[in-house]
Amino acid sequence: MTAAAFADRIRDAATVILLDRDAPGGPSVLMGMRGAAAAFMPSKYVFPGGAVDPEDAALPATPVLGDACRVRLNAEPRMDSDVTPDALATAALRELVEETGLVMAPDRPASLIFVFRAVTPPGRTRRFDARFFLIDARDVAGDRCDFSSACVELSHLHWVSLAEARALDLPFITEVVLAEIEELARAARDAPLMPPATVPFFDNRDGEPRFVQLS
Repeated sequence: MTAAAFADRIRDAATVILLDRDAPGGPSVLMGMRGAAAAFMPSKYVFPGGAVDPEDAALPATPVLGDACRVRLNAEPRMDSDVTPDALATAALRELVEETGLVMAPDRPASLIFVFRAVTPPGRTRRFDARFFLIDARDVAGDRCDFSSACVELSHLHWVSLAEARALDLPFITEVVLAEIEELARAARDAPLMPPATVPFFDNRDGEPRFVQLS
């Protein structure tokens, strides 16, 4: 595969948005900064996440997805991908552990909520078909501020309020996702987090960008 073909190849990816509705400064999300030498989004603040590995599809499925999320994850498939909802969920949980050191409480079924999807436009150094999963920080086991077991891929891991997150150096798509999360947090308040009515999809697979709502 040539360098140009590799750069234009779209990889399936999972991103984790941890939402702490109990934070003193108001609803907060966990973010970290990518390294200055990173090939993709260097020095940007992002949510934990990464590409789906082949091993993710081989692991047993875990009951962390509701029926509505599964249907939406199967919508608008790419011809060059056979990724499953379970592989995406497994990748999300793996990235959560690797990049933050945090783990889900074992008694929290259907805890991943599919809230956003975006395909990186052509011409970037890396391209991903990223599915964003929202997790209530109340579903995390142990101290949600203990990042001692995290890898070094993200630096400056910290909880930042939704009101202050936009002041960080963010990728454009992260700014858009933050706006969606603000709406969900406002709607839920103290109630359990629920899947949104529809899931926004920024589709940049081809030269013509399109925006749809997955229902």
